[in-house]
Amino acid sequence: MNRGKSAPKTGSMQSRVIADMRRRIIKGEIEPGSPLSEFALAEEFGVSRTPVREALKQLQTEGLVEIRPRVGTFVTTPSRREITELFEMKELLEGAAARLLARRGRVTEIDLLERNLREADEATERDDRERYAELVQEFHDLLIAGADNSKLEAHYRMLMNQLAYSRLVHTSLSRPGRVLQSDREHHVVLELIVEKDGDSAEQVMREHVRASRRALLAGLPIAGSDEVFGTQGS
Repeated sequence: MNRGKSAPKTGSMQSRVIADMRRRIIKGEIEPGSPLSEFALAEEFGVSRTPVREALKQLQTEGLVEIRPRVGTFVTTPSRREITELFEMKELLEGAAARLLARRGRVTEIDLLERNLREADEATERDDRERYAELVQEFHDLLIAGADNSKLEAHYRMLMNQLAYSRLVHTSLSRPGRVLQSDREHHVVLELIVEKDGDSAEQVMREHVRASRRALLAGLPIAGSDEVFGTQGS
């Protein structure tokens, strides 16, 4: 009976560690390649090492950390190849989302996307890249939500965690002229969605993701043959 009561508590601790560590890694608060100590994290969260160990295993499954036996646990540092492969999947999912949203007609997400673009235009005029980066993420999140496909959204969330996208978007937007180009591309995508032109919306959305990938890769440092992603986008 007592064991039955303690299980949810342990699960709750583990969930809390997972959520907080996931947020820190995705937001770039913990740098790529940083070591993660089970002991230190257990001390910080005020829990035993067991929920921390299980939390790190889950984060490894999500692609956010790497556990090296007899060496340690580290925040994942994706290579250029891995980033390219993840963006290829991002292109497929967001293209499909644009097509699905175009089929739905005038739904709530359309109004929210239009408001998003008005705010993005203002941020672009102010050259406020921090705010624009936030609006970029919101635009893509609204697009996925508007597709109204739970399976697509689940795969997308997992992918975005693996990308730690908020770190990468800043690097992409640092390229000269990319903010203005990105804003224009978003406008074209939404215009086609409103016109219910799913084929064109998908095509343009995929082109937009490819352009973002090119800008990102152009802004990454080159580190030997693997050309890994460092801390530039954080």
